[in-house]
Amino acid sequence: MTTAILWATVLLASAACFALKLLGHLLPEHWLAHPRVTRLTALVTVGLLTSLTAVQTVADGQQVVVDARLPALAVAAIALALRAPFVVVVILAAATAAGLRALGWG
Repeated sequence: MTTAILWATVLLASAACFALKLLGHLLPEHWLAHPRVTRLTALVTVGLLTSLTAVQTVADGQQVVVDARLPALAVAAIALALRAPFVVVVILAAATAAGLRALGWG
């Protein structure tokens, strides 16, 4: 891919993102306050974050890999279910992944 095509793609994507954000500001507020829209935006956010977490946990390039990230995610999920503070969740997950990698599972 040439540099000109790459930059054109980046600029086009940037313009599209800007237009989408601008459209969000120009929509009447009562459209966005509708209960169905509110519920849908909450579900889309959860779905996107879940998908991102799943891909980042078990993907390595084009391969599915089970390594120390998966048990660390399980520990984080358990800590969240037990209503631990977010900082504690992050520290527990990081310690789990680091400990497993130190033991050679990595």
